[in-house]
Amino acid sequence: MARVALVTGGTRGIGAAISVALQQAGRVVIASFAGNTVAAEAFSKETGIETMQFDACDFDACATATSAIAAKHGKIEILVNNAGITRDAVITKMTRDMWDAVLDTNLGSCFNLCKLSFDGMKANKFGRIVNIGSINGQAGQYGQVNYAGAKSGIHGFTKALSLEGARYGITVNAIAPGYVDTEMVRAVPPEVLEKIIAKIPRGRLGTAEDIARGVLFLTSDDADFVTGSTLSINGGQHMY
Repeated sequence: MARVALVTGGTRGIGAAISVALQQAGRVVIASFAGNTVAAEAFSKETGIETMQFDACDFDACATATSAIAAKHGKIEILVNNAGITRDAVITKMTRDMWDAVLDTNLGSCFNLCKLSFDGMKANKFGRIVNIGSINGQAGQYGQVNYAGAKSGIHGFTKALSLEGARYGITVNAIAPGYVDTEMVRAVPPEVLEKIIAKIPRGRLGTAEDIARGVLFLTSDDADFVTGSTLSINGGQHMY
């Protein structure tokens, strides 16, 4: 039977590319989204991928969603924690709400869905978890203490959870994308974006498909001996 994959934030940008790549690899894919119903409906219509709306920050909502997926398709065996937001400001102007929103969405969602999926993976003696970190969680970024803190936390979370899963055939890895040509990055002023690209040895922004190919490998049966690792896909911008 096809393995069941859940991709959070899976209907736009990097998440959409991951969902499509997994579908093309023969997985049963459920792409979750938080609020953009129009984008989710368009994505599902275009790809045929099932979408599900729930708040990945809300443990109870995640529990309801994962139970519904298991009842319909079987236990989740592939989990890609891609949900993420930014609320940028220097710390003197950052509010506690901005801090909490980013930590809850970017890091708290990893806890919620890993906890809720882990027992099923243990029962099946197979699991692939990929948590999407960031170059800014490795190198830091001005005005992003919340985002960098959450993404750095993902990298530590990944290493610790990999130790818990290894004996059960569950691998847990992270990907740290660099600057990727997404809607968020395209909103950066052209003169600033030009300076960013100038610092990337490959001379270009990444693509969502660059990240999806990394996920495809880490979630494959062939990646059985790769766990606790962070794969940096950043064009050589930061070597960590």
